[in-house]
Amino acid sequence: MNRSLAWLDDVKFDANGLIPVIAQDHISHKILMVAWMNQESLQETVHSQRAVYWSRSRQRLWRKGEESGHIQHVHDIYLDCDGDVILLMIDQVGHIACHTGRESCFFRQLQHSTSDTPTWETVAPVLKDPEHIYR
Repeated sequence: MNRSLAWLDDVKFDANGLIPVIAQDHISHKILMVAWMNQESLQETVHSQRAVYWSRSRQRLWRKGEESGHIQHVHDIYLDCDGDVILLMIDQVGHIACHTGRESCFFRQLQHSTSDTPTWETVAPVLKDPEHIYR
């Protein structure tokens, strides 16, 4: 392997050649989203300092913000202790990471009611109508 790519030896991609990636705001430390990368998207992310993921549904590279304009500038990249999860510390342009128009994809919280039946409650507002984000 090329010496300049030796760092990839520590990354443990799964059987499909993918690794889960957590995108976290570098200032607030709020978790914004979880996505997947393959080797090509990770290399492009490192080179461009903009988040590039692998879309499992579209089976292609997904350059975050390519349609919405909500790109992610990468400040730091971390690899977990097992080498099988990546953490991106990012600056989220437009403060919207979720395709629902919210800041974070984690906008539903499990609430325990008096009936002992937990329910998922939406706890974060839509910042921009997705109809106005995606054309």
